[in-house]
Amino acid sequence: MSRTPPESLSLTLERLVTPLGEALLVVDADGAVRALDFADYEERMMRLLTRHYGRFALTPGAAPQGVRDAVSAYFAGDVIALDGLTVRTAGTDFQRSIWAALRAIPAGQTRSYGQLAASIGSPKAVRAAGLANGQNPIAVIVPCHRVIGANGTLTGYAGGLDRKRWLLAHEGARQT
Repeated sequence: MSRTPPESLSLTLERLVTPLGEALLVVDADGAVRALDFADYEERMMRLLTRHYGRFALTPGAAPQGVRDAVSAYFAGDVIALDGLTVRTAGTDFQRSIWAALRAIPAGQTRSYGQLAASIGSPKAVRAAGLANGQNPIAVIVPCHRVIGANGTLTGYAGGLDRKRWLLAHEGARQT
């Protein structure tokens, strides 16, 4: 019995200028955001896309105007502009629940990894929450930068601590 190989996912990549450097915005044919990262982490983004989707075709192009406008508005100071964007992720059920919990953290607020784990009903899964946070393919829109250490200090961020610090200050979050 022969198997037809699965069709690859067709994605569009747009490069946007932001105050934090060039951003890579990846959307699907429906305009849902599949990834957002910074150009200096392009290799990481490609690894995550491959891990989540296997085969995919990535074509340079323009994201829908509404998505581009929301990203621009966010960086121009409208810190809730990204809240209405549609995102699609693969990942495990646990990862997707963590990513949904991240989107529920309001701009200007932070949570610890313990609070993040507790918010999905798994208070003992602090390390797993941290790992899921680090596997998030949609930076800024799925705001993994809003997670800090239990003592209020900044902890690792895939885009670098300087970016995390900038994003939190941009959103008006208190920082230790």
